[in-house]
Amino acid sequence: MFERYTEKARRVIFFARYEASQYGRSSIETEHILLGLLREDRALMSRFHLDLGPEIRHEIDRVVYRGTRVSTSIEMPLSTDSQKIFTLAAEESERLGNRHIGTEHILLGILRVEESLAAKLLSAKGAKADVIRTQVASVVGVVTHRTGASPSDWVHAPLGISGALNTLDRFLALLKNGASGELADLFFRKGQFIDSSGQHWLGQAEIEKAAEILLAPFAKRNATFRIEDTTPGPSHTLIASVLWEFAAASTGRSKSVLRMSIVLAWTDEEWAIILTQVTPVALS
Repeated sequence: MFERYTEKARRVIFFARYEASQYGRSSIETEHILLGLLREDRALMSRFHLDLGPEIRHEIDRVVYRGTRVSTSIEMPLSTDSQKIFTLAAEESERLGNRHIGTEHILLGILRVEESLAAKLLSAKGAKADVIRTQVASVVGVVTHRTGASPSDWVHAPLGISGALNTLDRFLALLKNGASGELADLFFRKGQFIDSSGQHWLGQAEIEKAAEILLAPFAKRNATFRIEDTTPGPSHTLIASVLWEFAAASTGRSKSVLRMSIVLAWTDEEWAIILTQVTPVALS
C-alpha cells in the first residue's frame, strides 16, 4: 500500500502509530495522523501558514479520552476515516500528476475527510484543501516558466518536478522562518553547506549543530529572497539559484545581496540537498 510513499510520508505513519499507542487507542485515528504530520514535517505546515503549536495537542486532549498506553508492538489498524485519508492522498497525487505520495498529499487527504477531528482542527486554523492544492500544483508551473521544461521532460525522474521543488520550497521557508530544528533533515547525509565566507559544514550532523548560525542571516526581518533560476540537471538533479537581498539599516548605506546556489538530487527514496553555497554579489 505504501510503496509510492516518500520517506517522510512513511515516517508520518510511524509517528501516527506511536501517537495512537500513547493515547491508549486500538486503532490509528485521524488526529494521530495529524500529530504524526506535525512531528515529521513542520516545514510543510509553515509553508501553508499552518503554524500549529502545542495548543493543537491540548485541543485534541479536550475531546479525546487518554487511555492507558499500549505497546507499539501491538497490531494497530487504521480507522475507517484514516483509511479514507490515505486513499484520498493517493487520489490527490494522481490528480496533481505526481508519481509519489508525500506529506502534502496526506495533508490534502486529511482535509477532504471533512467530518474527522483532524480536518476540523485544520479548518479552524484556516486550512482549505483547494487553496493548498493550487499551491502544490503551482510548483510545476514555476519550473515550466523559468526553464521551459515540461513535466514530460522529467517523466522518468522519481517524484518529478514537484518533488524537487517541494524540497526547495521547504528549505527556503525554513531559512526565512528560522526553523533550525528541521534544516539538516533536508540535506543528504553527506551534503554540504558553504557560507558566504567560504566556511564548510559537511554532513547532516555538522549542519544540524550549526543550524542556528546558518539560519541567522536569512531569518532577519530585512531579508527577502526570490528564485532567480531553476534548471533540471543530469541524473535526476535540480540546480537552483536564489537571490537574497538584505535591506540597509539606514538610508546612508546600500543593500547587500547574496546568491545561494542549491543542488538537489534524488537520493534513495526522497529528494535531498547535496550542496548549498552562498556567495556575495557585487552591486554596480
